[in-house]
Amino acid sequence: MSIRVTVWNEYRHEQTHKAVAALYPQGIHEAIAAGLRASADFNVRTATLDEPEHGLTEAVLSTTDVLIWWGHLAHHEVRDEVVDRVVQRVWQGMGLVVLHSGHFSKPFKRLMGTDCALRWREASDKERVWVVSPGHPIAQGLPDYFEIDQEEMYGEFFSVPQPDELVLISWFTGGEVFRSGCCWQRGLGKVFYFRPGHETYPTYHHPLVQRVIANAVRWAAPTVVGSFTRDVTRPSAPLEPMG
Repeated sequence: MSIRVTVWNEYRHEQTHKAVAALYPQGIHEAIAAGLRASADFNVRTATLDEPEHGLTEAVLSTTDVLIWWGHLAHHEVRDEVVDRVVQRVWQGMGLVVLHSGHFSKPFKRLMGTDCALRWREASDKERVWVVSPGHPIAQGLPDYFEIDQEEMYGEFFSVPQPDELVLISWFTGGEVFRSGCCWQRGLGKVFYFRPGHETYPTYHHPLVQRVIANAVRWAAPTVVGSFTRDVTRPSAPLEPMG
């Protein structure tokens, strides 16, 4: 059974910045989706901020195994009832892959329980992404490291809970390092944060960036794809006589 993926993007930069539109004429979401659609493993759709309910209705989320999230300019515009809906689905088993500036998104901050702050610099740094857990599923098919010629720098300290698993770290031209591939379990769901993806660079056309995202989707998918395993909120009868 294919993994059902929804790629969410606020879709603002592409409509207001010519340089971004030139790199992503169909939107960042479609570039990410195109990388996934190259594999028969995925059934991919997209959603954007300005759609009704931000494209994340109950019906959409109930048929999403993994949600990918990219946001930057408009985190504050995401309605709280939609955030509640996304977080609840993660607790129930939906996977969440958060990209780049999505570290400041409402769902990610809610799931982390911290401010998710970091250092940054937009100066066309080279980013060298190192695999530090080569046996992890998200590292499948990756070399020891790969390079992105131009990227925005994110540097430590990254104010998130200690990752359950750290798969990737990045080094930048200016000397900074960053935990750039982090995994957490939240309820029955898995969360992966992947750092690269500034909108003014062609990062999501990079084949190894696409590979990381595809691997992350496979890792974050529920164990039984298309079915969330249990309702943890129901009353529970005793298994043994209680006298």
